[in-house]
Amino acid sequence: MNKQYALKMSLFPVLALSLLWPATLFGQDEKELAPVSRSYVVTNVNIIQAPGRKIEMGTVVIKDGLIVSVGKGVPLPPDAIVVKADSMYMYAGFIDGLSHIGVTKPKEEQNREKVKDPGNPPADRAGITPELDVRNMLNPADKSIEEWRSLGFTIAQVVPYGVMLPGNAAIILLGGNSPDRLVLVSNSSLYSELSSNQGVYPSTVIGVMAKWRELYRQASLSKSYEYLYASNRSGLERPTSDRILEAFYPVLDKKEPVLFKAEKMLDIYRVLALQSDLGFPLTLGNLKEGWDVAGKVKSSQAKVFLSLDLPEEKKPEAKPDSKKTDSKKPDDKKNDGKKVEDAKPAEKKDDKPKIKTPTDLEKEALEKRKADFVALYTGQASVYQKAGVSFGFSTLNAKSKDVSSNLRRIIAAGLPEDQALASLTTVPAQLLGLSDRLGTVDIGKMANLVISDKPYFTEKAKVRYVFVDGTIYKLDLTEAKKGNDKTKIDISGSWTFSSETPQGKNENKVSFKKDGDTYTGTVSGGRIPQAMDLASVELDGSSLKFTYSLNFGGNTFDVTVEGTLDGDSFKGTSTVGKFGSFSTEGSKDPKIK
Repeated sequence: MNKQYALKMSLFPVLALSLLWPATLFGQDEKELAPVSRSYVVTNVNIIQAPGRKIEMGTVVIKDGLIVSVGKGVPLPPDAIVVKADSMYMYAGFIDGLSHIGVTKPKEEQNREKVKDPGNPPADRAGITPELDVRNMLNPADKSIEEWRSLGFTIAQVVPYGVMLPGNAAIILLGGNSPDRLVLVSNSSLYSELSSNQGVYPSTVIGVMAKWRELYRQASLSKSYEYLYASNRSGLERPTSDRILEAFYPVLDKKEPVLFKAEKMLDIYRVLALQSDLGFPLTLGNLKEGWDVAGKVKSSQAKVFLSLDLPEEKKPEAKPDSKKTDSKKPDDKKNDGKKVEDAKPAEKKDDKPKIKTPTDLEKEALEKRKADFVALYTGQASVYQKAGVSFGFSTLNAKSKDVSSNLRRIIAAGLPEDQALASLTTVPAQLLGLSDRLGTVDIGKMANLVISDKPYFTEKAKVRYVFVDGTIYKLDLTEAKKGNDKTKIDISGSWTFSSETPQGKNENKVSFKKDGDTYTGTVSGGRIPQAMDLASVELDGSSLKFTYSLNFGGNTFDVTVEGTLDGDSFKGTSTVGKFGSFSTEGSKDPKIK
């Protein structure tokens, strides 16, 4: 046994007991580090397994990215990290049918050279790049991934930016540290739009449709000739490779659908006409104004994703409070020094009704038309549901801050809650061919889950935890208190923090010092050999968050402790790098007299 091996073996017991560095990490690159445990137990949670299926106050066990147990009285694995849901609500992770989440938008080229022959431009200048793969455009650090994940979305079918034929779509996980780890299904659809680049052919919608037919039929001929050549090459000219035409081959073989962005009614009619002429499998994406064509869409058997981007709702004007009016009664003692008989009754000011001018009437009619349009837009999902059309949702062009309220508006407009949930979970899983892996909270499914503190569609519900492929993402458990609350809490002094980990309880001493309006501090004890400075301390109302870094075996680990203060006690979580989150409690140490 050499000395290096003996040293490693002597360190093994320390590593096995450590909160921060399990034995399996020794000698690994930081990017390859595994979490403390890939097993989680979510307890005391209301499990909405699927629309219409619920287990009250149940338990879900997750291991290696899969759901392995669901129900009541489930045995808890000894190595699992426990997440105490405390009567929260669990759903299958939401699925987005069409978006640009995580996709890098190309920069606009400055001083781009003019096309010499606008009637026959290069393919890329015409927006014809179906051979491009969105996987090459993914950025795992893009902030949109975290934004949509914080709303409960765990899967998205993403497409490249562009016009006419931007490229191939992919279905991605909203979590991962590299483009390849994001990808769940590659080449899920051939993405297309009826839009075009101006100044070159095709520059009109009719031109785009004509060019689309031309390319599709050329691809069909090219594929047929390749098949003929492969069966008997003697005496036949070798076929020429063409990546643009080859991108249509999976569509021709009915192995891949065309995902067409079709927002307006006329767009839908045009896309359905193309599909009827050419016979390709079709998915209609980001429908916004399709309420009048629900029957035609149903007969086409196209798959459908409705837009979650709704027009802004006009808020009703506040009525003046009659109690706050400043009209003065004749017998009021406070009449600004005037005689009582000089006081003019306020009611005489509006004795005659105001005569509406033609401009007033036109404005009223315009406002009514706008309100009617918004009502049709918001009620579109209900129309499709009543027409028997299965649909998911698309977040393309939608703002993440509006989506929760938009879903509530859609429900208020007539879509049942169960159907709204289905359109976020079971239906898109079926439309994308993922029902065997996603869409419900069942044994054997991927651990893509969302946990909210209240039923998801209630107004004040907040997402607290999200699992993506078995990796937990904890969201802020507290809402910062406003006003003077920020000055009422003083954390100065010594605190004891303890974390529950698979290796047992770990305790640290943290000392905070106030300097003006900011705090600094140190952490020591537990697995920390000597006191070290905190990297940051944030106190916002009753919300406390502090961070520090540790180095062991050449690897640096960032530790984030955050949660809620209640007097001299603290409750929250500790997140240790990529290794997971642990339940943490703290209390202020009594002063020594």
